[in-house]
Amino acid sequence: MGDPALSRRGFLAASAAAGLGMTALSGCGGDSDGNESADGTTTIEWWNISTTEPAHTVWADLAKKFEAQNPKVKVKIVQLENDAYKSKMTALIASGKLPDIFHTWGGGVLKQQVDAGLVEDLTDRTKPWSDGLLKVSKEPYLLDEKVYGIPFDIGMIGFWYNKALFQQAGIAEPPTTWSAFLEAVSKLKAKNITPIALAGKEKWPGMYYWAYLAMRTAGASALQKAYDDKDFTGAEFVQAGAHLKTLVDLQPFQKGFLNAAYSTPTGQAATVGNGKAAMELMGQWAPNVQADSGKGLGKDLGFFPFPAVEGGKGTITEVFGGGGGHALRRGAPQAAVDFLKFFASEATDLVLVKETGALPVVPNAESAISDPNIKAVQAQLNAATGFQLYLDQAYAPAVGQEVNDSVAALIAGSKSPEQVAQSITKVSKEEQ
Repeated sequence: MGDPALSRRGFLAASAAAGLGMTALSGCGGDSDGNESADGTTTIEWWNISTTEPAHTVWADLAKKFEAQNPKVKVKIVQLENDAYKSKMTALIASGKLPDIFHTWGGGVLKQQVDAGLVEDLTDRTKPWSDGLLKVSKEPYLLDEKVYGIPFDIGMIGFWYNKALFQQAGIAEPPTTWSAFLEAVSKLKAKNITPIALAGKEKWPGMYYWAYLAMRTAGASALQKAYDDKDFTGAEFVQAGAHLKTLVDLQPFQKGFLNAAYSTPTGQAATVGNGKAAMELMGQWAPNVQADSGKGLGKDLGFFPFPAVEGGKGTITEVFGGGGGHALRRGAPQAAVDFLKFFASEATDLVLVKETGALPVVPNAESAISDPNIKAVQAQLNAATGFQLYLDQAYAPAVGQEVNDSVAALIAGSKSPEQVAQSITKVSKEEQ
């Protein structure tokens, strides 16, 4: 994959220094002049993953606002659910044609696209205005000190929980240690309350558990070191799998979780949003998706960071997560750059923070945060002593996919903790 140390400049090193304390595929790509019609109107195609409300409508409205400000530009929006988007993008990368503007999480996946010559270098074209964005929010999109993406969100994964169900089970405070977390799961089960909702069909939500447990047992920096060394067989990584197996053995998930999706009416988010499970491990977007696919919990919703593991090298202040950004296909028209500038403006960021619960990337937009849970996430981020980007984005695509697949197999009972570590190591050695 070239130099894997490049992705180290994702959140890990930067966080401490920054004190982070469906459209036909053939419709994409092509030459920039192919976007212009006879009347001089430029059409730019924008692929994103904002399929749930309120973001779905808010983003469409922002596109219309941009068009109003730029009468010679039309924005064609393609909105795809997370897994469908990743699948379509894999096909587009193989074809060598990407949309003008497309969602990116940065890291190793973006690097693969850059190495294939498919992504525009935005360093000079965005410098006058992108320098003002929060430094840590930009880190996942920096490769060889060059800018290949512009952030619109920054955040972290943590537990979203139902305060009323915790109270029913006699859990006075959110757990801060793994043993206390397991005890909370047992207390919920004793009251016939489903402790955790999980989208087993979509493997990335399960990966969060193994990644956090690896961070807590081995320390955040160990995840990058293992990737660089192409070796995940260390004792702490096996131990992370063993901790996850202990949780799985308690049967904490909702009935039918292995076939559950994330944002469907019967999926993970809805199960929590409808009060049918006490917790989910998810990012800062969770409250909106719970409310969109279910009823939402309102004041009963709370947030707490992933617990510390007793005896582990990691701490509760080391954070796992990432943000969202936009990249441009190589040769994208100037109108696409103008759209990125518009989307990264303070005015747009205020809309995103107020209406979609996004965490700000423009410093002055922090004042717009009103939701106490989002404030709690922001406080955790500001106090973070380390940060690891999502593994299925930080690592080369095949390695990230193997993490997701192996952890899903562990959760389903078909792989042991040792086999998970061995499988990820095998693919790491093959891919790098």
